[in-house]
Formats: sequence, C-alpha cells, structure tokens
Amino acid sequence: MEKNKILKKLSYVVISLVIIGVILGIGIYVGYSNQPEINKITSVINKNPQVETTADFSTFWKVWNILNEKSIYTKKITDQDRVYGAISGLASSLGDPYTVFFPPKENKSFSEAIAGSFEGIGAEIGMKDDILTVIAPLKDSPAYKSGIKAGDKIIKINNVTTTNVTVDSAIDLIRGPQGTTVTLTILRLGENQTRDIVVTRDSIQIPTIDTELRPDGIFVIKFYSFSENSASLFRDALIKFINSKSNKLVLDLRGNPGGYLDSAVNIGSWFINEGDTIVSENSMDGSKPKVYTSHGPRLFNDKLKFVVLVDGGSASASEILAGALQEHGIATLVGEKTFGKGSVQELIKITDDTSLKVTVANWYTPNGISISLQGLEPDVKVPFTQQDLDAKKDPQMDKAVEILNK
Repeated sequence: MEKNKILKKLSYVVISLVIIGVILGIGIYVGYSNQPEINKITSVINKNPQVETTADFSTFWKVWNILNEKSIYTKKITDQDRVYGAISGLASSLGDPYTVFFPPKENKSFSEAIAGSFEGIGAEIGMKDDILTVIAPLKDSPAYKSGIKAGDKIIKINNVTTTNVTVDSAIDLIRGPQGTTVTLTILRLGENQTRDIVVTRDSIQIPTIDTELRPDGIFVIKFYSFSENSASLFRDALIKFINSKSNKLVLDLRGNPGGYLDSAVNIGSWFINEGDTIVSENSMDGSKPKVYTSHGPRLFNDKLKFVVLVDGGSASASEILAGALQEHGIATLVGEKTFGKGSVQELIKITDDTSLKVTVANWYTPNGISISLQGLEPDVKVPFTQQDLDAKKDPQMDKAVEILNK
C-alpha cells in the first residue's frame, strides 16, 4: 500500500516536470520567434549601419531567415549573391532604368563595353515609354546587317520577356561569345505583329566617322558615336571640309546613340560663339545647374549653310549637339524626333569587383528643353519608311540637299 503511494507521488513529479519542460520550451520558442530578426543572424560583417534611417529592416531579415529555412534553392547561391540581389533591388526601386548595380560578372562585361570593344550584336538599347527599345544599331554591326532598326521595341530576348527587365540586364542577355546567336522578338513601329530576328554575335568595334564630298559640292560628315577620341576625328573631318572650299555641310547624326559629353561640347565649340551655352546639367541635389559653354574658337561665319540629320536613333550627346546648333540658329534640323535620352550617369566603384551606375543629373538645351522628357523636334520633319529603305531612297538626305541648294 505504502509502495503504491510512493509510485503515485513519483508519477505526479514526472508529469509535473514534463509539463514544466513543455512550458519552458514554448516560452523559449516564443521568445526566440519574437526577438528582432537581425538577432537571429549570428555573424554579419558590418552589421551596424553608418547611416540614419527610419526604415524598418525587420521585414528584410525575416524574409532572409524564411528563405534560409524553407527555400529549396537556398543552397544554390551564396549569401553574398543574396546581398548583390538585394542591392540590385534597391537600385531598381528608384524606377530609373539607368541606375544599376553591377555584381562582379556584370561589372566586368560593362567595363569591357565602355572600353569600346566587346562581343555582342552592336546595338544601343534604352527605355522608351517603359519599353525596351533599340536606340540605334551600329554601322555594319550584326544587328545592322540583320535588319534591326532604331525604334524597334524588344519584346523578348531568347523567349525571355523583357517586362520589368533593366537595360543592363537586357544587355547581359543579348551579349555573348562571338559566333553564337541570340533571337530578338521585336515590334516595329507601324506594325501589329511581332517578328523574330536571329542575330549572330561578333566582336564589335564601335565606328566613329565617315566623310564624303558629293558631286554637287555638299560635304557630308556621317558621325556614328561620341567616343573618347571623336572630337579629334571630327576636327580632321572639318579640315577636309574647309579644304574642299564648300560652304554646304550635312552632319548626319541619325542612329548616333551618343557618348562622351566633352566630345559634344568640344565639337559644338567650333560652330557656336565662345561663351554661349551648349547644354546645362541639373543635378539631383538641388544645387545650381552646371552650364557648359562654347570655349571656341568658332571656325565658320554666317555664310555656312548647315543641315543636321536626326532620327529616333539620335540620343544623348547627339541631342546635346543638335539641340545647341538648332537653338543658336546655326543649323537646320531635318528628319524625325530624337530618342530623348538626356540624363547623366556616374559610375561609382563600390568594391574591387562591383560598381554602381547612378543617374546624377538631367541635360537641358540652351532654351531649357528637357532632352529626356521631350527629345528634339526637327525643323523640317521628314519620315523614313521601310519602302524608302527597300527602294534604296533617302528622303531625309534629299531634303537636306534641297535646303542647301536653295
């Protein structure tokens, strides 16, 4: 009897201990789950931020932990890759297609591209009305030979839809080793059906300039890009023009996607009076606009008859130069409305193998027109249709010749 009482008391003690253990376990779990998510991360380099913000980062760390615990893909990428992805998302949150973070691989590709030599299709692309659009194919590039045109909207790249794809992500998809192919699904202006264009990638060398003295005495400078050495090449072209004894000049900026701002200012200075504005740059910090003026010397007097050809592939530095020549009354713009890419990007080194390209300012013409918002309207609007191309006609050049021969 006494033995049964002892066993009964022992059973009560065991049950009580089990209950207490369960309660403690629940308490510990609840306490753990309710603590700040960052405290569950046991080893973070540079954990303490160096900036003040009212943003609540608990959501970020909660998602980080859930992915760690539940995602079947969590072991396929490194923690550093996740950080790069988060930074890319931070950059894209601005809604600016030209503000982009470059992880190591993309950073290497971008560095090669701005050096002037890379493997790809040779087409400048950008965002137009939130749609990935061809600004211009480079002369004699694979894109050019495949029939891709300025203004073509890129709907897919190798069956990957371009909705919500950044410009630089699209470039990364399009580029590839020489000899390989990429399929672009494009929608052309004036057409209702998309078409697939297969382009074979090649090593791309960015062209700069061609010159021609026509039999009718008109001198033509075909300018393809504003590269680092384009101002000196343009000076050589102007020397040829001066030596030709002609006073009729056509500057063909069609399909010129732009490039270095300094090149546009230097070239404009040979046509515009010293001290006159070529372009102004409004930064995002609210500081006083930076004004770029002609440093001279102006080489040509009022006897110069000058036409600049532009189209939807004329962008950036092309628009700066064309806008200044137009608004100072030095040249007549002929063709179609320009692309409208008038923002300034700065490339900032983040680590040894990563960088951030960020939009820091917008460009305005001497009369204060926002190039990004409006583009440039030609003085004489002349369309260039597919029928013109098929018939090997150039109505825009024909109009330029007509104006210069009046």
